[in-house]
Parts: sequence; structure tokens; C-alpha cells
Amino acid sequence: MALSGGDENRGELRIHESLDELRTDLADYIAELSEASVKERGVFSIALSGGSLIGLMGKLCETPYNKTVDWAKWYIFWADERVVAKNHADSNYKLAKDGLLSKVPIVPSHVHSINDSVSAEEAADDYEFVIRQLVKTRIVSVSEISDCPKFDLILLGLGPDGHVASLFPNHSVLNEREEWVTFITDSPKPPPERITFTLPVINSASNVAVVVTGDSKAEAVHLAIDDVGPDCPLIPARMVQPAMGKLVWFLDKPAASKLEDSNLNK
Repeated sequence: MALSGGDENRGELRIHESLDELRTDLADYIAELSEASVKERGVFSIALSGGSLIGLMGKLCETPYNKTVDWAKWYIFWADERVVAKNHADSNYKLAKDGLLSKVPIVPSHVHSINDSVSAEEAADDYEFVIRQLVKTRIVSVSEISDCPKFDLILLGLGPDGHVASLFPNHSVLNEREEWVTFITDSPKPPPERITFTLPVINSASNVAVVVTGDSKAEAVHLAIDDVGPDCPLIPARMVQPAMGKLVWFLDKPAASKLEDSNLNK
């Protein structure tokens, strides 16, 4: 049975006894958002991340989701990507293709990966251009309070250092307010060159889900969610605060092990 709770400002907490339970709940959540978005807009725009996230989405490839989800209406993006070839082991695109996209009937032209044959800066510019064109046609919605794209769902993981997408602690890109997609060439974890959605884009989404498992992430979860006070480091995950959208945390018990009781009992 999942525990639910959380501070209104820090989102809804869904804490699961097992990884299998988390996978099922995550698949239900994504399938429900897909259905609602397709009903309302005719499409579903979803941005993925790398790491363990794709494996945790694996239930979507199974019954009933592989038959009931309207895959032809999905438009796929990446909240961050490593600037490597698409067949490289570090590619988030390859991870998603191998673990999810090749197993369900997604329309290939709806899959928007980065241009991997140019520099990180050019790849970021190219990707932002692609998204701007899709905002014009309303494949991707636009925020009511800014000119930012409003993705139906952005899925994020969380690093032990508190990073989300490729937004790392104390990095200058955390302050980027104009660009939708930016780049880094000095990632503290390899590979060094990456593109990433900026915080204004993440915080303009209709729905943001942060999916975290394992006790190595427990301290980062605590710093991201609990009322830790001004003396604690402000990690990037804490800056995820959707302006008009909904934030949900999918956690297993080990990842939630350092959360304050007050957040678990609401």
C-alpha cells in the first residue's frame, strides 16, 4: 500500500513499499495523464530523463497499458540529454528507445531527440527551435503566465547531489531565465557535455513527476522536500516548483527514509 502525504508547496508524496508497487503506480499515473491530455488536446507531450527512470516506466510496455494507451498521440522529448551519438551507452535517447519506445507503437516522427552531430551549444539551440515550432502548432501547449512551453508531463530523476535533469548544484544554468533549453560542458558527472531544460520550462509544465529510489538518494529527498531552513544547501530539486502545475514525488521506502514525520502524516 502506498503512503500519501506532503506539503502543498512541495507536492504530493507517493511512498511505496516495493519497487513493483511504484512501477505500477507510475504506469497508472502516466496512463491517466495521457488519457486526460488526449481527450482535452488531442495529443500528449511528455519529456523524459535518463538514469533509472526508464526502467521504472517499464510496466507501460505490458498489459493493459500497451493496448489501452493511445501511443499514436504521444510526442516525446527529453528534459536533458548527453551530447553523444544516439547509439552511445550514455545516450538518454538510446536508454529510452531500448527500454520503452521500441516496445510500444510510438510514431517515429513524434520522437524528438537532439541533433547529436553538433556542439552542445548548437544542440541546445536546435532543440529549443524544434520545441518553439511545436508550440506554434500547439503540439506543445504554452504557459498562461509566460511564453514558456507547457509540457503535459515532465519526468525527472534525482541525483544524490540533488540535481534534476542536467541542472547541477551551484551551476550558473540554474539562473537561466531566457532560454528554454541550455547547455553545459562541465557536468560534474560524465559525460561532461549535455543539454537541459531550464527551470522556467520545468516549472511551466502541467505536471512534473520526480521518481526516486534507493537510500543513496534519501538525503537529497530530505533536502528537496522537508522544511530544512535557510542554513541548508538549496539543491536544484528544491527549485522545482510548478507555477500552475502539479508536482508529484514517487518514492520507495529507502528514498523516503530521511523525510520528517510531519510530511508523512499529512
